Amino acid sequence: MTEKKEPSLLLSLLPVFLLILLLAANVVLYGGDSSYGPNQIALLLTAAFAGVLSLKLGYTWPELEKAIVKSISSAMAAILILLMIGSLSGTWLISGIVPAMIYYGLEILNPTIFLFAACIVSAVVSVATGSSWSTAATVGIALVGIGKAMGIHDGVVAGAIISGAYFGDKMSPLSDTTNLAPAMAGTDLFTHIRYMTLTTGPSIIIALIIFLIWGFTSDNSAEMGEVSQVQAAISEKFNINLALFLVPAVVIFLIIKKMPALPALLIGTLLGGVFALIFQPQLIDSISGISNNTLRSSYAAVLQAMFTEVSVTTGSAIVDELLSSGGMYGMLSTVWLILTAMVFGGVMEGTGMLKRMATEIIKLAHSTGSLVASTAATCITFNITASDQYIAIVVPGRMFSNTFRERGLAPENLSRTLEDSGTVTSVLIPWNTCGAYQSSVLGVATFTYLPYCFFNILSPFMTILFAYLNIKIRRLSK
Repeated sequence: MTEKKEPSLLLSLLPVFLLILLLAANVVLYGGDSSYGPNQIALLLTAAFAGVLSLKLGYTWPELEKAIVKSISSAMAAILILLMIGSLSGTWLISGIVPAMIYYGLEILNPTIFLFAACIVSAVVSVATGSSWSTAATVGIALVGIGKAMGIHDGVVAGAIISGAYFGDKMSPLSDTTNLAPAMAGTDLFTHIRYMTLTTGPSIIIALIIFLIWGFTSDNSAEMGEVSQVQAAISEKFNINLALFLVPAVVIFLIIKKMPALPALLIGTLLGGVFALIFQPQLIDSISGISNNTLRSSYAAVLQAMFTEVSVTTGSAIVDELLSSGGMYGMLSTVWLILTAMVFGGVMEGTGMLKRMATEIIKLAHSTGSLVASTAATCITFNITASDQYIAIVVPGRMFSNTFRERGLAPENLSRTLEDSGTVTSVLIPWNTCGAYQSSVLGVATFTYLPYCFFNILSPFMTILFAYLNIKIRRLSK
């Protein structure tokens, strides 16, 4: 065993600088598609670069490999849950559960309280789908068109949509970032979601109040045809009724009873398949492609929804994009990203480079409030410099996890901070993949909607405020 040297701050920062450079190049070359392969390669190349630098510190390949395996193993639970969520989203689509959530969510849309309702509708759809991106690309486009008809400023409409969409993205167990943050911090999915409600609740309530007041001061004459078309397209293809909500109710009940996430989601997935056979028999044959054997067709359709892409064609481009699922297959790019991020994180952590960087920041953080503020500032900095929300969660998560534990803070404090500052601020940066995507889809420039994304702006301040005031800061038990 050779004696290990402590890395200098400059040496520790070199892999981070290279990662930022490669990620920036990927955004320029690939835009919103950079998270589907280019960023994974960038993480692997940067991990290799950090590994070469670590040779100067006295580390060997077996030691680096051990650190990588340890890092990946810490994320395995999240990877399994992500795969199960892919299956759940598929069976919940073909059973009509997700379409029913969207259908009834659109029911609350009223011209008198348009901005308030647009935020809620976006939140409902985002919770149902687990994706702020698909929410913006489907319901968001329709809401922007309705807002234009009302004469409401594009930036305000986009701000309401994004506020609701990112609330749902944060709180939905179907969201990849909602699974990634607790994996980085070392807590479980549903503990993370329950703990986030403490800061997320006040932030969205304040945002809704602002949108409600704003809405009452605007013109209320609106053409609601686009929303009606979406609802009509959904009801034409699906048997929509309130009984479909029994499945999510069962899953929520199991979660409240503290059943582990994986079996609870598996039960929800299987129930979704059963409800598809009961309530949507007209879709089964079209999905499976088998028309002469009911048993084979039913088995094939449910299985296909669980493991691969399924979609329902309605004739409406907006609805068709919304009513699709990738199953387990659709989660593979996120799994790939997590694996490569954990390779990079394992090398950086195993060689002491993460600890060296964190030490410099932690020197300035003498209290719980300043520690949370430092973590939030680091997440936002990575959103600005690395141009990717996943990196803004992964790297700070690995940097600060040990410090939070050493100070007796439960890991859900860290996971909440990562989401309150890393997930929601990504859309406010024009050159971040999220900002570039939302601006392109909604047709509203990032700096135009930024001042009106009240939920996204409030979230990091809320988590810092709770920490400084010591409100509901959970401690580790002895």
